[in-house]
Amino acid sequence: MTRHALLPLLLAAALAAPAAVAVAQTPTGPQAAVTDGTLLSVSAQAEASRVPDVATLSAGVVTQAPDANAALRANAAQMQQLMAAVRKAGIAEKDTQTSGLNVHPQYRHDGDKAPTITGYQASNTVSLKVRDIGSLGDVLDALVASGANQVNGPSFEIDQPDEAYDEARRAALVKARERADMYAESLGLRVRRIVSISEGGGFMPPPRPMMRMQAEAMDMAASSPVSPGESTLTANLDVVFELGR
Repeated sequence: MTRHALLPLLLAAALAAPAAVAVAQTPTGPQAAVTDGTLLSVSAQAEASRVPDVATLSAGVVTQAPDANAALRANAAQMQQLMAAVRKAGIAEKDTQTSGLNVHPQYRHDGDKAPTITGYQASNTVSLKVRDIGSLGDVLDALVASGANQVNGPSFEIDQPDEAYDEARRAALVKARERADMYAESLGLRVRRIVSISEGGGFMPPPRPMMRMQAEAMDMAASSPVSPGESTLTANLDVVFELGR
């Protein structure tokens, strides 16, 4: 190729190069939001209370016998009576769950001698959810009358807590805004807008300690008194406000 034929090609390449560089330097990603105001971060907490509508408890049977099979057979017979009482009390199948079935040897310790097995203990425990709080006392009495010799509970909770949590969230947001207004007024500014809202983990106090009852300790003359009290749910918010003139 002659010099005269190559010259137009070199000229065209030189003219195209700056345009290519300009395109490569043009940002294509999202741009960060820019504000000329003051950012204020506020943390607020609020609570909402409800009367619990669900009680959770466990009931079981513990039996002992010279051998493991006999202990299990005796346990199964008593558990059948207990489960019949559960069904009669109107507790749904979905609210009934076996939580433990165990067989353990019983040992006798005699000084420095090796422990010897004296028999076996079988236990079977079922977890129950009682949705009619008003009947809870009668349910507890019925379980013990049917052969349950280990009863733990009840603990109380709110079955559908979303409405209570939303109430706490709204209250926390109002509290955060009031605090932001106070800061803004003190600085001679105003609240322009909310920049971000972050919700911390909601908190429900742990259930009250479950009481443990032995069958022989219960007075069957009257229904066992039960008081569910009140449960408190908490919402935590972190809110960023923009303040300005």
